[in-house]
Amino acid sequence: MNDQSLSPLHTLEQQDAFIGRHIGPSADETAAMLETLGVESLDALISETVPEAIRVEQPIPLPGPKTEQQALAELKEIASQNQIKRSLIGMGYADTLVPNVILRNVLENPGWYTAYTPYQPEVSQGRLEAILNFQQAVLDLTGLDLANASLLDEATAAAEAMTLCKRMSKAKRANAFLVDAEVHPQTISVIQTRAEPLGYDVIVGDVESLIDEHDAFGVVVQYPGTTGAVRNFEPLIEKAHAKKALVCAAADLLSLVLLKSPGEMGADVVFGSAQRFGVPMGYGGPHAAFFATRDAYKRSVPGRIIGVSVDTRGNPALRMAMQTREQHIRREKATSNICTAQVLLANMAAFYAIYHGPEGLKTIASRVHRLTDLLAAGLKLKGLELAHDTWFDTLTLNAGNDRDRLYQSAQSAGFNLRKLGNTQLGITLDERSDRAEVEALWTALLGADHGLAIEQLDAELIARAASSHNSEADSTLYVCNSIPTELKRTSAFLTHPVFNQYHSETEMLRYLKRLENKDLSLAHSMIALGSCTMKLNATAEMIPVTWPEFGALHPFAPVDQALGYKTMIDSLETMLKAITGFDAICMQPNSGAQGEYAGLLAIRSYHQSRGEAHRNICLIPTSAHGTNPASAALAGMKVVLVGCDDQGNVDIDDLRSKAETHADELSCLMITYPSTHGVYEEGIREICDIVHQQGGQVYMDGANLNAQVAVTRPADIGADVSHMNLHKTFCIPHGGGGPGMGPIGVKAHLAPFVANHPVVNIEGPDVGNGAVSAAPWGSASILPISWVYIALMGGEGLRKATEMAILNANYLTQKLSEHYPVLYSGRNGRVAHECIIDLRPLKDASGITEEDVAKRLMDFGFHAPTMSFPVPGTLMIEPTESESKAELDRFIEAMVKIREEIARVETGELDADNNPLKHAPHTQADLIDPEWNRPYTREQAAFPADWLKQSKLWPTTNRIDNVYGDRNLFCSCIPVEAYAED
Repeated sequence: MNDQSLSPLHTLEQQDAFIGRHIGPSADETAAMLETLGVESLDALISETVPEAIRVEQPIPLPGPKTEQQALAELKEIASQNQIKRSLIGMGYADTLVPNVILRNVLENPGWYTAYTPYQPEVSQGRLEAILNFQQAVLDLTGLDLANASLLDEATAAAEAMTLCKRMSKAKRANAFLVDAEVHPQTISVIQTRAEPLGYDVIVGDVESLIDEHDAFGVVVQYPGTTGAVRNFEPLIEKAHAKKALVCAAADLLSLVLLKSPGEMGADVVFGSAQRFGVPMGYGGPHAAFFATRDAYKRSVPGRIIGVSVDTRGNPALRMAMQTREQHIRREKATSNICTAQVLLANMAAFYAIYHGPEGLKTIASRVHRLTDLLAAGLKLKGLELAHDTWFDTLTLNAGNDRDRLYQSAQSAGFNLRKLGNTQLGITLDERSDRAEVEALWTALLGADHGLAIEQLDAELIARAASSHNSEADSTLYVCNSIPTELKRTSAFLTHPVFNQYHSETEMLRYLKRLENKDLSLAHSMIALGSCTMKLNATAEMIPVTWPEFGALHPFAPVDQALGYKTMIDSLETMLKAITGFDAICMQPNSGAQGEYAGLLAIRSYHQSRGEAHRNICLIPTSAHGTNPASAALAGMKVVLVGCDDQGNVDIDDLRSKAETHADELSCLMITYPSTHGVYEEGIREICDIVHQQGGQVYMDGANLNAQVAVTRPADIGADVSHMNLHKTFCIPHGGGGPGMGPIGVKAHLAPFVANHPVVNIEGPDVGNGAVSAAPWGSASILPISWVYIALMGGEGLRKATEMAILNANYLTQKLSEHYPVLYSGRNGRVAHECIIDLRPLKDASGITEEDVAKRLMDFGFHAPTMSFPVPGTLMIEPTESESKAELDRFIEAMVKIREEIARVETGELDADNNPLKHAPHTQADLIDPEWNRPYTREQAAFPADWLKQSKLWPTTNRIDNVYGDRNLFCSCIPVEAYAED
């Protein structure tokens, strides 16, 4: 009998560690898989797999693993260092009330946050409907024709708007982009950062004057302005259009409930942040940016667009239309490298709009505006001067020499206001504001004896509004014209039924659950997507995201109020430096693709600092991610492709030849390691040396970092800079297509050249460096997820995770290789953390494609692996360390049964077109169809494995027609009648 109560304390503590909960296989399963591979231990497997020249034998210098309770208690103590004051700073960020039904059932729900990007729409209809609702809300409020499924943040959306203008403007010889001085400063900085390597001239000032003085391809304005003014831009837009320039408006989504839409004014692009639609400020993110434009520009829209198509039964079905991700199509000719959206946050914003509906949003917006009117009236009555006569929610005070005293008085009362220049003070109200807050602000700014009564003032404003417009005496008090008559919204919005029927919590809850039930997530089964590392997002890691100590901070709050964030971020940077070997970390990029871009900009600036600005050649293997050449193009580099050999490795002779040919202009090499083909290239050190010998830098794509942690380090291998996908290796969930974080690690010589920020200066980088994201530390509120993960695992656990990821991948490869060709392998026939199976021979023999296999896997309850990347006609499979042997065996069984079905097609036993693979996925509608005319049974269709009879996720549509969707682009909510007709 094993009496655990008599075990040594150290043993019991180890058994209580989180490591065993994160890693799927048990000790017995691990032993069985090692036996299958014919190796004695994990150490032996690593020795067989990872090249000796790059292996790290010493443990990562990190503290030992913590229990969940220990890690959360430590992080709670760190979080308590943050001071939560009312931040009325504005600048594109406003506090909001997250409806609890959305908080609990979406943000905190693994059914929503562990799902993948909806590339397989038949098991993603819930998310797709939510994003379509987001697009519809944006279309209605902006007054434009077409909206995308969200971007990273408002500032990067502005940069995307600029490149769209350049591409679509008919002012082809113009090279100037005009930015109004009333645009948020962080947005201006990101625009300038994007423009410099592209060679655009960014001119900041009063665009009403600048448009007369310059030939421009585009103009951007802020509506309302960063200091609060609500301006009519119609004359400017007409003038810009006359000069063939396009006009972009950065808009406040809540203000558009009351304001005339920019689309109605004639704007060509409208973008902004959806944060104040029920998403916490979170010290800067993650927040969904919205982006809308005209139908004529749809081929240049960055990011993804959700559209309506039909399935094989002719029913309406949703999919990613024109899966723009244009970097994969245009590569170095791309104008965007956007890969990650902010789907989880876009969903929250859409549900916020649905829950409140048009009338609820009008109430919220009107209350915020009314309180701002009352605040302004009181301040004016007591002699304070306002900079503008118009506003929605933001006032700017001309405070003169009294500015700092008023600022400090507000601080003492618990309010963070905004300093503007040397004499002005900004105040932005929000959804949390109420009459008590207005009175508290009066007291802070006017003194306790101000004598103002908000009820009396409100009544006077209403009375004067009824009898005014004819007396100059009213002008000191009457502020109800703070929105000019010609700019008041008259057009309807959110008229679709979805925005008008789920206003009780009961109905909203059921709607959320209906959508969730349509989608496959990690809550259902393994998602074995190659390169995407869909591992466990543990509940303990997720809990701090919704702590108010992290969620309630404004990104531009005084830094002494964010000491908890500083401690946590500094600690996470120390962890990541220990793991990667880099000397410095830049936390600002909020996606992997943005990390690529930020790293290349650092390389570019480094060369410029040495008088070598002419170095602009970027070598990229042909196997690289599509974002690599796109990022290089955005960083002002010219791409030279390097070939691969028959084993999928970089052709070192070709690399050496091209590095020598371009030696004088060589800027860098971009390489993924382990390779995109899923193997540890033996020549990686030589590859890095070749580039360094010619004066170039090495950028290592961190997409496959999960196969490096604790067994090797990118900085030791030879990388000068690398991004880290925190939403892959370090457990931030994918959220259905975002959020993500892509911080970069750099060697010491590159550290001065990474991104800084114009509002909050970051220690380390040069002060003059531009920003790549709107917030100083990107999507800061999800960084605690990675902090908790590393704290829970410790150095020992991180190594075990990598070893198990490699074991699971090799076990899966071994078992599948008995039925499918495996395209690439490394030393000793091993793969790294993923493998590629080649379906092209089977297609030639049977007509069955990789898409058929992907759709048939849905009938088994699995999401398809990565399809046709990096090699067309293949599936790339990555099981991660979090999946148990039992789950791997279920997936293997599914793939074996699919292979048997393919064999039956090959022999003619199954018809080439009328078989379970070509008809997959099968829905409940198929099973109850009285006209079943297929040469296989309904049971074979829907229950091809025994375990499915106990639990099955049903695809809610049949296979969707991609071609129809692209030819008939329709990206707004489906009329209810369409469902009724079907």
